Amino acid sequence: QVQLVESGGGLVQDGGSLRLSCLASARTSSISVVGWFRQAPGKEREFVAAILWSGGRTVYADSLKGRFTISRDSAKNTLYLQMNSLKPEDAAVYYCAAGIGWKGVTGTQIGSSYDYWGQGTQVTVSS
Repeated sequence: QVQLVESGGGLVQDGGSLRLSCLASARTSSISVVGWFRQAPGKEREFVAAILWSGGRTVYADSLKGRFTISRDSAKNTLYLQMNSLKPEDAAVYYCAAGIGWKGVTGTQIGSSYDYWGQGTQVTVSS
């Protein structure tokens, strides 16, 4: 059982930056891919970005390319999401997720492809 704990959320002004972290623990050797999703009130969960746990391959939601950057530090078992030029519409609960298998570029963007989820961290962007 992989456990994921997010941190780094908070309140930021329009145009500001935040870096989210997700610490993975227990059986991390079983992880193939890790990613970030977000869900705003009244909206469906949305894919943000994903990266192979071994490094290298990244996948981004087209609408977020250029503003968000996903990375990981396998030595620290930690996943990051650097968010720049934040907008009020980026406000949501951000979830970290880990998957055992790589489901391809399209599959990686689907929540059901992931086996483990964190509790989420709130990001609020003030205008």
